[in-house]
Amino acid sequence: MLVSDGQLAQLSEQAWQDSLQRERVLRDPSYQRRLQRVGDRIVRASGQSQLNWEFVVFDSDTVNAWVLPNGKVGFYKGILDIMETDDHVATVMGHEVGHIAGRHSAERASQQMAAQMGIGLLASAIGSSGTEYAQYSQDIGAALGMGVTYGVILPYSREHEYEADRLGVDYMVGAGYDARQAVDFWVGMSSANNHRTAEFASTHPSDENRIAAMRVHIRSRGYAA
Repeated sequence: MLVSDGQLAQLSEQAWQDSLQRERVLRDPSYQRRLQRVGDRIVRASGQSQLNWEFVVFDSDTVNAWVLPNGKVGFYKGILDIMETDDHVATVMGHEVGHIAGRHSAERASQQMAAQMGIGLLASAIGSSGTEYAQYSQDIGAALGMGVTYGVILPYSREHEYEADRLGVDYMVGAGYDARQAVDFWVGMSSANNHRTAEFASTHPSDENRIAAMRVHIRSRGYAA
């Protein structure tokens, strides 16, 4: 780990402020209430209440969502519009919070900075603002989990995805949602990815093995027959 918790929080806050400036926040309160309602329940179930959580819906048809390590959550109108139930929202929220709980973003940010951006970038990015941070915002945002928002695809490892799936399902059930809906959602995303219509699926590959593993976890936990 090249990035401490304090540094990760600072980078996440810079990425969050950058997003609030670049994106248009949706003013429809019904979307915000839905995201907040589900988000609050998932956070309580995850035990990650030490973070200063904030939930924002962005006014775009983009099918995407992300959660930063400091608890800042961005969902786009486009992905909420295809989520038929709150269980689907909880599926994505739980999965993304699972990445945070598993410290996957910290590991990937460290790997990315060491392999592609160099140690010097970290020193420059932390404590910087304005044009200095802007030079690295795409790479940093992608490393922290913002993916296609910045046009830089950095998929999590298969191990990270499996763990986030398991944790996400556990959080869903702990929050009172239906674990079976998680499988339905990821099957739908897999189909959408095959047709290249969902940006979210680009950074969350939903192949048959992964969906099968999720079904096994759900049965082993007794969440469904």
